[in-house]
Amino acid sequence: MDMNIMIQFLFLFLFILFIFLKFWINGSCRSSKLTNWPVLGMTPGLLKNAHRVHDFATDVLKENHGTFQFKGPVLADLDLLVTSDPADVHYIFSQNFRKYPKGPEFRKIFDILGDGIFNADGNLWELHRKTTSSLFNHAEFYKMLLETTKNKVKKGLIPVLDHVSRNEIEVDLQEIFQRLTFDNICSLLLDHDPQSLSIDLPYIPCEKAFTATEEALLYRHMLPGSILKLQRMIGFGKEKCLSKARVAFDGFIYKCISRKRQQIQIGDSGESPAPEAESDKLDFLTAYMEAYKGKTENPEIFLRDTLLNLMIAGRDTTSTALSWFFWLLAENPAVECKIQEEIKSKLHSQEEGIWMLPNKREELGKLVYLHGALCEALRLFPPVALEHKAPIGPDILPSGHQVNKDSKIVLSFYSMGRMENIWGDDCLEFRPERWITDKGGIKHEPSYKFPAFNAGPRTCLGKDMAFTQMKIIAISIIHNYRIEVVEGHQVVPSDSIILQMKYGLKAMICRRSV
Repeated sequence: MDMNIMIQFLFLFLFILFIFLKFWINGSCRSSKLTNWPVLGMTPGLLKNAHRVHDFATDVLKENHGTFQFKGPVLADLDLLVTSDPADVHYIFSQNFRKYPKGPEFRKIFDILGDGIFNADGNLWELHRKTTSSLFNHAEFYKMLLETTKNKVKKGLIPVLDHVSRNEIEVDLQEIFQRLTFDNICSLLLDHDPQSLSIDLPYIPCEKAFTATEEALLYRHMLPGSILKLQRMIGFGKEKCLSKARVAFDGFIYKCISRKRQQIQIGDSGESPAPEAESDKLDFLTAYMEAYKGKTENPEIFLRDTLLNLMIAGRDTTSTALSWFFWLLAENPAVECKIQEEIKSKLHSQEEGIWMLPNKREELGKLVYLHGALCEALRLFPPVALEHKAPIGPDILPSGHQVNKDSKIVLSFYSMGRMENIWGDDCLEFRPERWITDKGGIKHEPSYKFPAFNAGPRTCLGKDMAFTQMKIIAISIIHNYRIEVVEGHQVVPSDSIILQMKYGLKAMICRRSV
């Protein structure tokens, strides 16, 4: 790289850092007002509030009737239209789906995901959607999901919680959920259980790489491209963490792919025929290998991208939702009591009153109040806090804002759950009853109002899968344990595209007398 360009990058970085520190030291209030400064745009105000970016965005959106035009530094290409307007969400995600793809800017920010489903548009997205949908609709899928989740609860979660309870050990419950869902999605997708959820809590680079990746990806939305290039060039900051994460992902996933190919080769050679009972077993990894054969130029890389995207969805969204759910229960003990009563009245113990795990998916449908509590946690703390879109041409949104083909639109799902005009004056309250009909059934809200699982044609294929896992895990914990959040422990959202808890969920676990 030309030395003059390097010096310009460094100067821009130091200049913005100086402005940031000046505002940080001199600013005594947490104002959501954003000043559009010459050259720097609104970046100083954003950087000053980067430690609370989701709540800051909510404050700004409330003051601007749900939609706000953010102006970035000159020549930095960081201008954003940020919205939490349900009409805009419906218009972009459903009514004009084809006109609002993810776009090249999204792919640039999320390049670590390659050609996976989250990055894909057009025909490539349709290929991913069709392939994954067919597997999720397989007759054996939910049987496999129930068995895998219950097995991980019995052999992983329960022993760990019993251990920390018996020895009065403080534990980070968010980390426990991350390890559980990582093992679960690996077992389902890769036919490999890394056993990260065990009493010794082993360090597995791939499992830890997800959090570092998601924090770096959020900062890519806020920092000029020149700063990101400088970080990559000299190897520091979030970009350095992202590079290490990529190595961890590739090493883990390619090893699993190689192991599966060897198993297939052995099976094809007839050296070790599969038992008849397992011959029809659903095998995701093999199915993906077959589905994409001959359809891509680099099948190995494409398979890696596919699996990584699904692993992120399977590990981080579910573990994040569970973390906020159990924190909300700890803050609202009356809700926890109602869920306990529902579990006891609607489910029958399958194993001498210890596990309370259902054998059929249909049994989970009886737990209406639990379902409402999970939805309420997802409303307040949607795991995917924001979405990114790019129009293919000029348009006018229902909110009245004009966009063109170069516009970048960020939709704040986190802010939507905190808007009085969407959810009423009690929008900040944790109230599962809002999800229950007068007849005692589950109340369904449109996805453009409740976009925790995205909206329109890109609605999450794993929605039912996520609820199934969360309910099994919630039943197991609520029936067997009492969660006590450590006094004084700070619980706030992290600076990440996935709404994890910044400092984890530190808690003491107490065994109930069943």
